[in-house]
Amino acid sequence: MHALSPETLIKAYTLGVFPMAEAHDDERIFFVDPDERGVLPLAGVHIPRSLRKRIRKQPYTIKVNTAFDAVIDACRELTDDRTESWINPKIRQLYCALHRYGFSHSIEAWQTVNGKDVLVGGLYGVALKGAFFGESMFSRATDASKIALVHLMARLVAGGYTLLDTQFTNPHLEQFGVQEIPRDEFKIRLGEAMMVDAKLPQGPQDMAMVQSFLQANTDTS
Repeated sequence: MHALSPETLIKAYTLGVFPMAEAHDDERIFFVDPDERGVLPLAGVHIPRSLRKRIRKQPYTIKVNTAFDAVIDACRELTDDRTESWINPKIRQLYCALHRYGFSHSIEAWQTVNGKDVLVGGLYGVALKGAFFGESMFSRATDASKIALVHLMARLVAGGYTLLDTQFTNPHLEQFGVQEIPRDEFKIRLGEAMMVDAKLPQGPQDMAMVQSFLQANTDTS
């Protein structure tokens, strides 16, 4: 699919499909439309008690869209725990283009190490109208990607989003109460989200939004 453009990719998301590659060095790209779709609720989400405590200690500085290329590179990096990646060079190029156009965003966890700010975790995804499509995340420090996810959800709630698509489910997301819904139901929710005007907050008010998000959910004791 050498003709795949950022505009085509945006259209694909509005239709509920997303691109993948078989491997990090496979040039071919195919679109995926799962029978069952993972979504994270933005209300009543479960946040483990231990994670809430770590968030309140603010172990990392959370930033938005300051190092998008570095985040996607970390997400596609091969490690001992991750021996393959679906993010090939063309997919990387497409999402970096979407970022330049203002549609793709990164939530980043930074830690000061020996006097230098180091990127230790984060995630990226695509925001369209009232939907955020989570793509990938990485962590190089304890709970870094989980804390970035909570910050993302807090910002989505503050910005008026109604749908957080995770594509699939995994044990990492199960801790937050991810739901698996049929394709038809997802398409209905997606259509509703496409009618919503939302905007991702990118200012410095991280903890105020996160504390409000924690307090608004059911498992906050």
